[in-house]
Amino acid sequence: MRVTKLPAVPTSALKVLIVLVLVLTMSACSWFRHNGDPLDTLPLPQLYARAHNDVIHSDYSAAEKAYQRLIARFPSGPFNEQAQLELAYAQYKNNKPDDAYSTINRFIRTYPLNKHVDYAYYLRGLINFDRTTGVFERAFASERTGAQSRRDQGYNLKSFDDFSELSRRFPDSAYAADARQRMIYLRNVLAQFEINVAKFYLRNKAYVASADRAQYVIEHYQESPEDGDALAILCRSYLSLNQKQLAAQVRKVLALNYPDHPYLKDPKWPRSPSILRKMIPFSGHY
Repeated sequence: MRVTKLPAVPTSALKVLIVLVLVLTMSACSWFRHNGDPLDTLPLPQLYARAHNDVIHSDYSAAEKAYQRLIARFPSGPFNEQAQLELAYAQYKNNKPDDAYSTINRFIRTYPLNKHVDYAYYLRGLINFDRTTGVFERAFASERTGAQSRRDQGYNLKSFDDFSELSRRFPDSAYAADARQRMIYLRNVLAQFEINVAKFYLRNKAYVASADRAQYVIEHYQESPEDGDALAILCRSYLSLNQKQLAAQVRKVLALNYPDHPYLKDPKWPRSPSILRKMIPFSGHY
């Protein structure tokens, strides 16, 4: 077999080729460096300003990325503390409640003496508060409390505790007044939930359970709109358990405080909803 011998490359030409390859390689590296993520090269003040500006313009995904990069590149200092707080807000507004809750909890544990820690407690309450509201509750505000009371109450309880802690620890905070208003709303939702369960037990003749739920509302959710219903259910439960003296005492309290309650005129209140009503979505039956 005939082998064709390639011509030798002159030494001078080979050197030129090697230098050219090196120059091109260095140029490529420089190009990639200059076209990389600018968040990796921005100085601290500009990086924070960029993240904050993203929040102002509601670009929460970009803000989250910038804050995370700042925290990673500059792991200490006042910019880092503020970035963690604003990162939680960006995650909250970006509909990432689990991430936001984790971030704000970490902030509270790490910086308990931060001058904005009251806001951290308020934001934590908001995160859980908004987890309990859905599309239908927002669309039908008049049905909000009733619909909300039939959902899992875990987040409501957490939110109530967060706002309560804010009000207790920082009574003069700029966020305390709003927190207290939200606590009133949550108290009423939680009370309504207990009343719904008590009505269910009552209709299913679980009178001890219905009495316990009604008593719980009277003891823990005083001044809620559901107090009258709780007294009425407790009275009916006592009568069904043949506790006539206790029932008479509860009825007197009901008549004194809620003279217009329907139970005083209708001893079978609350009546079971009709089959037709049960078939109608969002009709308010329990």
